[in-house]
Amino acid sequence: MGGAERSQRKRKQAERAAPAAPVKQATRSRPVIDRKRVLIAVAVVVALGAIIAGFVYGNSVKNATEGGSITVREVALDVPVSRDGAVMTVGRPDARVTIDVYEDFLCPACRAFEEEYGDDIERAVAAGDLRVNYHLLNMLAEASDPAGYSTDAATAALLSGPAFPSFHKSLFAAQPSEDARGWDREQLIALGAALGVTDPGFADGVRSGSLGEVVSAEFERARTSDSLLRERDGQRAFATPTVTSGGALVDTAASDWLSKLLEAR
Repeated sequence: MGGAERSQRKRKQAERAAPAAPVKQATRSRPVIDRKRVLIAVAVVVALGAIIAGFVYGNSVKNATEGGSITVREVALDVPVSRDGAVMTVGRPDARVTIDVYEDFLCPACRAFEEEYGDDIERAVAAGDLRVNYHLLNMLAEASDPAGYSTDAATAALLSGPAFPSFHKSLFAAQPSEDARGWDREQLIALGAALGVTDPGFADGVRSGSLGEVVSAEFERARTSDSLLRERDGQRAFATPTVTSGGALVDTAASDWLSKLLEAR
């Protein structure tokens, strides 16, 4: 046997004796890939769940008034109540102090004002010391969905007659959220019925929106009256609630503003 043949034979023997190289298992990476896919799928499901939950919650808030009724809040006041245009006057003509309150039934700040000072105002009116001219405005008429709740609420309150103090308190206590569904006309009529409003002109007037133009005109007058404008962000502007007495703006940021007015007269 020649040298070349012996070398070739030894090479073959060495190759047969050498351990086989490990075969790479292509399937080893699958669990990692599968776990990633599962995590991605779970994340997508969670995100979709959050979106759906947010949508459902948003709709529930937006439509919170649908199919419901306005809770009655009774106010016991044995004083004259009268209307002149878009202004409801509550209190005795000989009261020592008269204030004018400009407000919108959709205005959150107006609700806060009512919650903080409403009872004090009612006590002063009941005692014969205070008379209040409520100017009902629709500044936020476009802020409800559908638009127009401010106008409808003001119209209903203006037509509620002697029940106005209770109507007024009930609407603020049940104030809808801005950009949401307001109480519709039939719900406002139902509140009137619950408060004992029997005049057929009330329901007819609310359904037809008969005082809408009157309310809009009062808002236009208020927002363009120089005496009702206040400094805000370097500009003079009208805002609700605004309170005046004797033609002068009242600073209602001071918690004792009403007692000071009553003491001064």
